[in-house]
Amino acid sequence: MNKIPVKRALLSVSDKKGIVEFAKALVNLGVDIISTGGTSKLLKDANIPHRQVDELTKMPEMLDGRVKTLHPKIHGGILGRRDDHAIEAAQHQIEWIDLVVVNFYPFEDAINKNKSMPWDEAVEYIDIGGPTMVRAAAKNFAWVGVVVDPEDYTQVLSELRLQGGLDFETRKNLAEKVFALTSHYDAMIHRFFLERSENHHECPQYKDLQLEKVAELRYGENPHQKASAYRIKNSPVGILSAAQHQGKPLSYNNILDSEAAVSCVAEFEEPACVIVKHANPCGAATASTIDDAYLGAYQADPLSAFGGIVALNRPCTKRIAEVIAGIFMEVVIAPAYTEEALAVFAAKPNLRVLEVPVHDRQDWEMKFITGGVLLQEKDNYIIRQEELKLVTNARPDKKDMEAMLFAWRVLKHIKSNGILIAKNNVTVGIGAGQVSRIDAVDLAVRKAGDHIQGTILASDAFFPFRDSIDRIAGTGVRAIIQPGGSMRDEEVIAACNEHNISMVFTGKRCFRH
Repeated sequence: MNKIPVKRALLSVSDKKGIVEFAKALVNLGVDIISTGGTSKLLKDANIPHRQVDELTKMPEMLDGRVKTLHPKIHGGILGRRDDHAIEAAQHQIEWIDLVVVNFYPFEDAINKNKSMPWDEAVEYIDIGGPTMVRAAAKNFAWVGVVVDPEDYTQVLSELRLQGGLDFETRKNLAEKVFALTSHYDAMIHRFFLERSENHHECPQYKDLQLEKVAELRYGENPHQKASAYRIKNSPVGILSAAQHQGKPLSYNNILDSEAAVSCVAEFEEPACVIVKHANPCGAATASTIDDAYLGAYQADPLSAFGGIVALNRPCTKRIAEVIAGIFMEVVIAPAYTEEALAVFAAKPNLRVLEVPVHDRQDWEMKFITGGVLLQEKDNYIIRQEELKLVTNARPDKKDMEAMLFAWRVLKHIKSNGILIAKNNVTVGIGAGQVSRIDAVDLAVRKAGDHIQGTILASDAFFPFRDSIDRIAGTGVRAIIQPGGSMRDEEVIAACNEHNISMVFTGKRCFRH
């Protein structure tokens, strides 16, 4: 059926927004309305003619309202095919229902308002009749229109007025919306059961992931690739939930780099700044003030910082804004901005300025692969000084120890193989994403240049050979922090002793792929 007229509609909504106006318009179009409970009372108060469901079914609502629409007179009217089921429907005095307008009990709102809601109260918010009716209508979209979103009232009324019925494509699209909603609704209830289960754990047999599209991106990693951005439904955190004060829409690469920057800067409680380029930190620093942290991070590698992403864990000041405005940056991210800082940025209209609240780091992360998803705990482990094992004759001093603990937090966010050279809580040289550890060491040493004197070196995994130690001998690197655990640890330790370099083992590696 390309177009169907609407002679009869069933209205039963929890979200009452716009329903009175919608019902009045339907009546003016000659539509017979059937309604339930609270919706019926609202229509009655507005003097809108309609019949209650029990007038159709000849059965009262029962079992504290749990059963009211679960009846053949309702579901037969929704599910019947208008051609080969017509005779049977007439035999049972079933009236066709051409439009179903339903939304569900607010289960999510209810449990979010009361996290400790007892079971017997929570289950009463699980809608049965609503999902059953809309699934029936969506299945029979060849004959029936179904509306679950008040935003669709306008389109439905427009087609009924202009065409006298609903187009096939409209009915199909509305049906698709139904199955997206019921899928989300059931997944939400499933998550509630998992959270309340005595055997609850983070890796259940089935994992629900509901995504909503928030943006059609210009392209993906490269201009010839299509891309879109999807947010985990109702998530209040993350780059896709950021408030954007100004600038062009975020690109695919902007989003990935911004996520990397925010994840790294969230490692620190003290004022910190991280600058990211191509998903890797190229400069990171902590300081007593956010201004000094920014300057330290930028000066760590100003060449690589060009066109990068700046993330701060304190409000952005006018001073930082003025420095950023004088160079080319793609994105600035902070939990807040002074009015003076925003005024400075306004002169750079293409600069993307994002406000992302400081929030607790996530406990779990997902990575999509072909045909599946990998789920793992995020590496939120913070190495403490007392956990470090000294394995060399030379001992690191207090400043070296502080630098090593700082470096390890940044190193966790650098693609493996990763080497980081730092001093005074500022990165000096970073070697990221290399296929051998000695290559990563070479790159970090070259990046450090003349600033390498008096530094420490951090490695995200053990050194398989002593060649990396021999490479840094005489460069000015004073101490090394690494996991340890190689079959050649003794050989590496001996090399450090030969070159009078102190070294500690963490006992933990921090690979990032």
